[in-house]
Amino acid sequence: MAGRMVQFPSNGGTTSGYLSTPQSGKGPGVLLIQEWWGLVSHIKNVCDRLAAEGFSALAPDMYHGETANEPDGAGKLFMALNIGQAEKDLRGAATFLAGQSSSAKIGAVGFCMGGQLALFAATLNPSVGATVNFYGIHPNVKPDYSKLSGPVLGLFAEKDGFVTPQVAKETDAAIKKAGKQSEIHIYPNVDHGFFNDERPDVYNKASAEDAWRRTLAFFRQHLK
Repeated sequence: MAGRMVQFPSNGGTTSGYLSTPQSGKGPGVLLIQEWWGLVSHIKNVCDRLAAEGFSALAPDMYHGETANEPDGAGKLFMALNIGQAEKDLRGAATFLAGQSSSAKIGAVGFCMGGQLALFAATLNPSVGATVNFYGIHPNVKPDYSKLSGPVLGLFAEKDGFVTPQVAKETDAAIKKAGKQSEIHIYPNVDHGFFNDERPDVYNKASAEDAWRRTLAFFRQHLK
């Protein structure tokens, strides 16, 4: 599983991303979208883990080279995200990944900000056939759920102060109201970011492992 930085066209410009592919060379494509910290080592590691499971995983650099290691900096990058540019980056990433994918449909998975952007990407690209949203939030990203072309799996945290269980349930209901398929799991006694094993303050091993198992099963079922 060799992960490497790649460049792909993004509506007249280029965007970089981290691509990790399985030993077979090509697997079902999965678009992996970063948290508000940026394209950091944790996200690259998750790409490598997906590749180890047989997927071709691409994490586009939504911040174009910038990262943060403390919440104030991350918050500034998060709020400065240009939604128009993000839309171009996500479209370009989906198109590029389709060429690396063994399946006709690709998946999208994101964490925190990336969870909301994964839903957004799925509404922009009919090629996205399944979306996994880990506690997604961004106040300026408003996906049109009627444009989803595949089911959504939402994975949330009971103690999340940003994406509360109420918000999770409302998201689930909104997707269903748009006539699309959605299921959610709210993990008890865990906090926002519980999947991030590089953040000991919030990481929860049992919930992270269960969420990973559900994510892999969901993509294996829906990406053909």
